[in-house]
Amino acid sequence: MTRLRALSCALLFCALAAFLALPVQATSLRYCDAHSEVDTATQDRLIQVAALVKSELERSGQSVALVARSGLALARFDQRYSHAGVSLKASANAPWSVRQLYYACDEQRPRIFDQGMSGFVLGVHDPAEGYVSIVFFPPAEAAALQRAALDDRRALQLLGASYSANAYAFSQRYQNCNQWLAELLASAWNVQAQQEDVRAQAQQWLREQDYSPSVIQLGWRPLLWLADMVFWLHSDDHPAEDLAAAQFRVSMPASIEAFVHRRSPEATHIELCYTAKQLVLRRGWQPIEPGCIAQAGDEVTQLADAGVLATRPKSNRADLR
Repeated sequence: MTRLRALSCALLFCALAAFLALPVQATSLRYCDAHSEVDTATQDRLIQVAALVKSELERSGQSVALVARSGLALARFDQRYSHAGVSLKASANAPWSVRQLYYACDEQRPRIFDQGMSGFVLGVHDPAEGYVSIVFFPPAEAAALQRAALDDRRALQLLGASYSANAYAFSQRYQNCNQWLAELLASAWNVQAQQEDVRAQAQQWLREQDYSPSVIQLGWRPLLWLADMVFWLHSDDHPAEDLAAAQFRVSMPASIEAFVHRRSPEATHIELCYTAKQLVLRRGWQPIEPGCIAQAGDEVTQLADAGVLATRPKSNRADLR
């Protein structure tokens, strides 16, 4: 399957923002027919970001990590990241490929793909500013997640039959890419999990562990009706009280990372971002400021001409078939 015919939550969920901003008569939004093109300079930056990500993965001494990338138009929903997966050093596809759920446009169904890190990062879509997040787990959690993520049968057992970009986190009617990831974590870490009804068990375990999905505030109830006019958005899986409040509770990278951090305080975090002029890398759980603005202690790589890097410390101390 080509890159243009498989869409991630990064594009599909962002389309919700675009949809809600347009009049009804202008909302055909055939995103599976859209072409995502980036210019040479942007592609060069993203390849450099991917190289930094792989370098950090290698130097970590770990064999598995949670990775997420930013998407367009999510600021209105207070979400920086839209799409996440599991990066595996032992991937049969290529070292540090990302196992993740995509919506397969040609088949009109969700699939599990293993995708190389460069392709994953190139899905950021924003030529001006983008972010990548990496989470490393404590040894026991990492080992369990690696076993589960590399188990093709388990990965496919957790795959829902019907896709919805705004899937309710505690319903089996639909699933989005990040919900598959949340359920994979639950399946990996629930020692009492059985081989039957794996999605139900995963969701029950997440509830018992006080997993809190991201709350997407629409702000105006009639927007729920507009959302139902797009085939990959649904509201019939959401609780009545959420619909009355014009909100969706959805698994997003932020809610998954917050759950991991709360459950495993020893987990570590790295965030990278880029602009036209620089790459910034920050270690720790404090997010980089909007605009990819470096602070003291961040690692900054100034971008010169395409393909030319000049690295310095900050001087101001203030694709599964």
